[in-house]
Amino acid sequence: MNIRDETSSDYKAIAEVNREAFAQENEARLIEQIRDSDRYIPELSLVAEAQGVIVGHILFSYIDLVGEETLPVLGLAPLAVRSQQQRQGIGSALVQAGLAKADARKEAIVIVLGHPQFYSRFGFEPAISYGIESPFPVPEDVFMVKPLQHYQDKYRGKVVYPPAFHGV
Repeated sequence: MNIRDETSSDYKAIAEVNREAFAQENEARLIEQIRDSDRYIPELSLVAEAQGVIVGHILFSYIDLVGEETLPVLGLAPLAVRSQQQRQGIGSALVQAGLAKADARKEAIVIVLGHPQFYSRFGFEPAISYGIESPFPVPEDVFMVKPLQHYQDKYRGKVVYPPAFHGV
């Protein structure tokens, strides 16, 4: 398996992976809208390839953390792996590669809404423990953060997702 940055020639395959993994169009549309926005970070949109076929995708993009000041932070969404390749470590490899790249970029924190049993393996913890509030009512354990090496205590407040996320 090879993990690399997405290229424009991957867009169709990435959309297919997300449609299959989520059984709907929302995530594929979300990715397109983020790519067309100022929140897109090309080097944090990664694909997993197996034998030349894209089998997984992960996207980290900027969202806002509104507290004493408004700070851009990373949101991890979506993460998708083709159904026939799930539970083979592809999603985990994508998360680890993405977190390493985010850390190398000197990003401070990553926020995710997801399964605690999966994301806790990578050091994600309930956001409420860091004074970070979800913009919508969800169980505390599914709205999580992963502080990176450049994390500072100033990262507190309420998350505000950009308009691209409104359709998900």
